[in-house]
This record gives sequence, C-alpha cells and structure tokens, in this order.
Amino acid sequence: MDVYSTGASHPARCPMYDGTFAADPQKVYDQIREHGPAGPVELAPGVDATLIVGHEMALRVLQNTSLFARDARRWAALNEGRVPLDSPVLAMMGYRPNCLFTDGAVHLRLRKAVTESLDRLNVTRIRRDVEPIAAYLIDKFSERGHADLIHDYAKLLPLLLFNKLFGCPAGIGDTVTSALSAIFDGKDAMRANEDLTAALMELISLKRREPGDDMTSWLIQHPAGLNDEELKDQLAMLMGAGVEPERNLIANALLRLLSEKGGDGRSMQIDEALDHVLLNDPPIANYATHYPLRDVDLGGVVAEANTPVVISFAGANRDLALTTAGQGDSRGAHLSWGAGPHACPARGAAQVVASTAIEQLLNALPDVSLAVPVHELQWRPGPFHRALADLPVRFSPTPATRMAAALPPATRQPAPHSVRASEAPAATDRTPAKKGIWKQFLDLFRV
Repeated sequence: MDVYSTGASHPARCPMYDGTFAADPQKVYDQIREHGPAGPVELAPGVDATLIVGHEMALRVLQNTSLFARDARRWAALNEGRVPLDSPVLAMMGYRPNCLFTDGAVHLRLRKAVTESLDRLNVTRIRRDVEPIAAYLIDKFSERGHADLIHDYAKLLPLLLFNKLFGCPAGIGDTVTSALSAIFDGKDAMRANEDLTAALMELISLKRREPGDDMTSWLIQHPAGLNDEELKDQLAMLMGAGVEPERNLIANALLRLLSEKGGDGRSMQIDEALDHVLLNDPPIANYATHYPLRDVDLGGVVAEANTPVVISFAGANRDLALTTAGQGDSRGAHLSWGAGPHACPARGAAQVVASTAIEQLLNALPDVSLAVPVHELQWRPGPFHRALADLPVRFSPTPATRMAAALPPATRQPAPHSVRASEAPAATDRTPAKKGIWKQFLDLFRV
C-alpha cells in the first residue's frame, strides 16, 4: 500500500523539479505544513520522498542517529530498480563512501579527518586567497559596464578558490573546474564525473609526492590514514558541497543587497544580507537525506523504512512555530548549516568567502545595480538548491587595474622559470588544448 496516497488528511505528492516549484517553493512548503510537519513529494520523475518542513521535526530527524541513517545504500526503491538510473537526482543522492553518506564509526573517522583539516584554514588565509581571484574575475568584465554576476562571478569564484585551497596545478585544476561545472549544470554528468574522479586521483598522487600547504596534503597527512579511494571521495564531497552552496550564497546575498531600496548595495550590511539569505533563501534549500531504519510516523505521514526523508531547511526556517516562540529573527534559529552529527563543518569558512567576495565586488563597482526588475529574474529548477539562473547588473565601466593591487609583492609578475613543477600542466590526454580559466589565472598570478 502506498502510504502517501492522496486522501482527506494528506496532500497530494508535490513535484519539486519543475519551474513552478522553482518560482515559488514556499508555496509548496506551506501546502505541506497545512497538513503537518512533513509531506509527500516527488524529487524527480519517479523519485518519491518525504519532505520535512517543521523545524522541531527536522531537528528530531537530524539528531536521531538511532532511527535515521544517512547511508543511501538503504534506499529500497533504488535497490529494487524503481528509480531510473539516469535520474538527475542520483548525483546528489547516490551513495558515496564519504562522511556525508556514512554512519557510526566510519562517519566519525572520516569526519574527523575532514574537520581537522578544515580547521587549519583561518580568516586571513581565506581572505588572502579570495581577494586576488575576485579581482581577476571583476577585471574580466569591469570595462563592459554590465555583467551577469552568476556566470561572470558567483559561479567561477568558488571553483577557482577550491583549486587554490586544494593545491590544484593548472592541468588538473582546469579539469576539476570544467567537470564540476558540468555536473552542477547537468551536462553529460557521467563523463564529467569520470573526468573529476581521474583528476582527483591524479591530484592525490601528486600531493603524496609533493605535499604542499593545502587541503589535499592535509587530508593525506592526517592520522586517520585515508587511502586513495577515501581521499578521492572526501575531496569530491568537499568540492561538491562547497562550490554550489557558495555560488548560491554569494548570488542570493547580492540579490538581497541590490534589491534594497535605493539599489546601491549599501543600505544593508553584508552580514545582514547573508543572515537574511540563510534564513529565507538558503543556498541548499532541501537536502540531508535520511533513511528510517523502520516505519516511522512523522506527524501524521508514515515514512516507510529505507525510503528517503529529506530535510527542507528553507521550509523549517519559515516554520511559524519559530515566530510564535520568539525565535523567528534569531540568527541561531535557522537550520541552513544542518544540525546533529552531520552539521556543516565549514560554516565559518563559507561565510568568510561569501562576505569577502561580495565586499570586493561592491568596492570595485560602487554603483552596481540590477539591470532588470527583481520579478523578472529566473530561478534554476531543481529540488535541492535555491539558485538564480542569472543576475544581470550594470555599472559605470571601470579600467581593469585591480589584479596586481590584490596581490602581495612577492607573488607579482614572476619570471617564467619560477613556475613550480607542481604547477606545470599535467601530461595527460585530458589536458585542455586551450588554456582553461585556472591556467589563465595561474599565468597571471602564480599563487
């Protein structure tokens, strides 16, 4: 019996993959909330799940490891062949042996390696790495007087930053950049995943021979002793979990700043805009898939054992129970960073990246404004993210002169022979014949 069949007490299964949902997801969350803290949804054609929109219920699921598991190998419909193997959600929901999809002792070991490596980053290091990348990207469009801040800035900055933080040389970095872009854009995701895997294995091999001051080397050196397969999966998880959310956090906060009265991006503080986004338009709106170990009643809707239960961070953040309890305006009330043993370990770093990227843009282009009315902006369809399709802006054309000023003197204009061996393009058949954006950046900055 389908426990989610439409009846008098339960809503119909809501689709979360079309343009209607993307245009107004809160309408779906509100419809579900009318019947209780959880309800039936369809994440993609043929992919059913239960969506948690109640704040208290979301916390119960996120924190209860004895009743809810993260291991996607429990997914009954997938195991039984009822989920199409070409489903677009499998890239986000399919099992990978990383700390996002594991439980118990395995999860603790992997997460310890990840969190302790992330802890070696600090605000100074992050800002030092973001600023020249931001300057480089702004210089590429500043003379035009117009730009799309998604494709010209918010999408590219995290990709380039992660190449820097993970110590990617030019050839590997360009492959990682193009592969991640293809995966998130849904373009030949299978081939892109193969390319990403090969590039990461090449990076791990390089860093075992030539360790550096980067996340890849730190993970390799961690006492947990991760093998190459484990390292590859943690790197893929860190990059995937960082690039798309960071892109959306930067873009959604810029939209908030630029849509304020006056449109000069100055009427609201950057930190306020980030807090507003995390509460109202979190970059990853629905995720943290759990699998009940047995049938469980989620406030009137039964989720069968080994079926996906997805947390709606966006829905839970807008739960009226928070307002009633006086928490609605609290920075700590939202669940956008998750909760429990799988809470995001990089929240501080993510906010520093976003605030630095936004600060650099607004300082460089002080009169930047939206080029279209807010209601004309389009949101990318998809069940998991809250992501603008584009963000067109206009501004006074500015000479491209900021790149050198963004760098410390020691890193400016090195002689050709100063290129480190680890930064030379890898001699593989995947090395682009044409310079990729990471290679272009390295050629200019050599950082």
